[in-house]
Amino acid sequence: MSGLTVILQMAQIFLGVLLTILVLLHSPKGDGMAMLGGAAQLFSSQKGAEKNLTKLTAIVAITFVVVSFLIGFKIV
Repeated sequence: MSGLTVILQMAQIFLGVLLTILVLLHSPKGDGMAMLGGAAQLFSSQKGAEKNLTKLTAIVAITFVVVSFLIGFKIV
């Protein structure tokens, strides 16, 4: 295995754990980070916190898929 493959595999593990945590932070009722108490105050509003959480989750998910394709097709 090349060094880059090992780095991509480690990144995939990290992204998988991060994606799991981000998905669990979402609320099915739209409450999202508001349930965490003071954590939502870091953002301008609770709605903004949920919006930012959704964007971050999408970015991590797309990155996870790209890394998975790179590892699966052995492009690198």
